[in-house]
Amino acid sequence: MHRALRPAVLTLSAAALAVTLAACGGSVTPRAQASSTPAAVSTSASPTPSAAPVDPASVHANELGLVPVLMYHQLTDKPTSVYDRRPADFKAELEQLAADGCVPITAADFVQGRIDIPAGKHPVVLTFDDSTLSQFALGPDGDPKPGTAVAILEQVAAEHPGFTPTATFFVNNDPFTDADGRTALGWLHDHGFDIGDHTVDHANLRQVSAAKVQQEIADNYRLITSAVPGFTPLTMALPFGAYPQDAALAHQGSSGGTSYAFKGVFLVGAGPSHSPFHVKFDPYNIPRIRSQSQAGASAADKDFISSYYLPWLKAHPESWYTSDGDPAKVSFPKAYADVLAPTYKGEANPY
Repeated sequence: MHRALRPAVLTLSAAALAVTLAACGGSVTPRAQASSTPAAVSTSASPTPSAAPVDPASVHANELGLVPVLMYHQLTDKPTSVYDRRPADFKAELEQLAADGCVPITAADFVQGRIDIPAGKHPVVLTFDDSTLSQFALGPDGDPKPGTAVAILEQVAAEHPGFTPTATFFVNNDPFTDADGRTALGWLHDHGFDIGDHTVDHANLRQVSAAKVQQEIADNYRLITSAVPGFTPLTMALPFGAYPQDAALAHQGSSGGTSYAFKGVFLVGAGPSHSPFHVKFDPYNIPRIRSQSQAGASAADKDFISSYYLPWLKAHPESWYTSDGDPAKVSFPKAYADVLAPTYKGEANPY
């Protein structure tokens, strides 16, 4: 079997997680991985119908390859944290993704295996934590303010047809300084963006009781569903990457009359994720890559950030998720057959 996957990419070790925690400051689903959570209806934007299927070999399709899930926080011209990015650098990274044939998809679609992108393209999941005004704010004209992440993403998408202007925002209380979230979250949802839970107070779930864990998540879940009636958040991101003592409470629980059951839980670091069709894909431990340039990184971080992993994937196309353009099949080189999750055996299309 082909084994070009870089070992550090595949899993987030306990040691790596500890380092990350210390550093961090801050629809019916035809291809859904089996999980212990009840079924939920996705309300993210429906995928655009694909073109006629092509020969997967002709585009070197590998839908068992690695998928980058990028993590962003604050955009600022004067970074003070490794989690800050200059707007110009953020735009440059998006432009590079577009040039490399990446197509953004939501976290909700990713965890459900709803990856409907053109043949030969690579999915990328753009995620934003903490719902800051540098990520999204509306101007007097009702459009995203220039310089915000959403405005920059829409600009890049307009300049690069096929680069879908979508992302997932993991929000807290008072999202984007909108007390009840109705205006901000409603706009994002109506324009094809995804919304996920990030706890109401950005709590370190490792340090609080089981009751508090559920309260933090459920209160945030209730804020989101109240702001966007009919919407069901399917994913959550762990503040500080910290799991509660009872890890299962991160994806399923209840408090104050509100129950939550997520299909995916996202970590803070530190490499690309397995494909949702890969036997090792764990929907409740999905790694993310911190967006950062090599120039601003410490020696210890240089091999665990976007400016390392994105070029690495480009240099190792055999390990990169490449679409076959047919969402009804899971295509891959025959050498990868033993890493296909049994759930998708009936959709396997080896070549």
